[in-house]
Amino acid sequence: MNALLQVEKLAKSYGGVHAVRGVSFALEAGKILALIGPNGAGKSTCFNMLNGQIRPNAGSIRLEGQEIIGLPPRAVWRRGVGRTFQITATFPSMTVRENVQVTLLSFHHRLWAMVGYAGAAYRDEANRLLALVGMEQQAERPCGELAYGDLKRLELAIALANNPRLLLMDEPTAGMAPKERVDLMRLTADIAREKGIGVLFTEHDMDVVFEHADAVMVLNRGELIARGTPEEVRRDPQVRAIYLGEGLLYHDKDQGSAA
Repeated sequence: MNALLQVEKLAKSYGGVHAVRGVSFALEAGKILALIGPNGAGKSTCFNMLNGQIRPNAGSIRLEGQEIIGLPPRAVWRRGVGRTFQITATFPSMTVRENVQVTLLSFHHRLWAMVGYAGAAYRDEANRLLALVGMEQQAERPCGELAYGDLKRLELAIALANNPRLLLMDEPTAGMAPKERVDLMRLTADIAREKGIGVLFTEHDMDVVFEHADAVMVLNRGELIARGTPEEVRRDPQVRAIYLGEGLLYHDKDQGSAA
């Protein structure tokens, strides 16, 4: 398999605590992979190793066949890895378009252009990204005025500004209303499949996971305990037991009940 992302035996420990133990998986272009698990399972540590914020103790991370362990986050970003975060981070006093333009200026090594004529730099490219996420009508609005769901759409546009081949999304629907969650993930899935972007995301909303992921991995105490299609993972006894312990319910369509 010619995987976009190939992770092998990834491990990270802090003293005697094993945050991630021997995690291996692959992700193909245009596919959507969910990484789920109880709080403290190691999901954030895994994500932070993938984009260079944390250096693993062992293992390999290959993006299109090239090892990226040891590269700083900015270099990983320039290799084509985009990321969204659980808590959005934008410049409230800037307009929606300006927030995208700043990212484009950084990607093109032209942050110096913010002095003087930044408002004209990459304006058309910013508009195309905003149109892609349905935010073109709000381009002139200050970010501080946006509803939370619109901020999440803007964050997606910003994450696409480096033309990513891989998109990491850390709880992308956290804090959103149910309909907003569905809309955002449907939009993400459509863009990813159209442009051939591999998406790896973490999420606590199981409805979002099972509706949009092509495959699901389950992490518990730093180890992968299950992987497969959403339906295979849904029915895995070990997964069900762990999530019942966390108070999270899976909806069983066949039985019409939560289990």
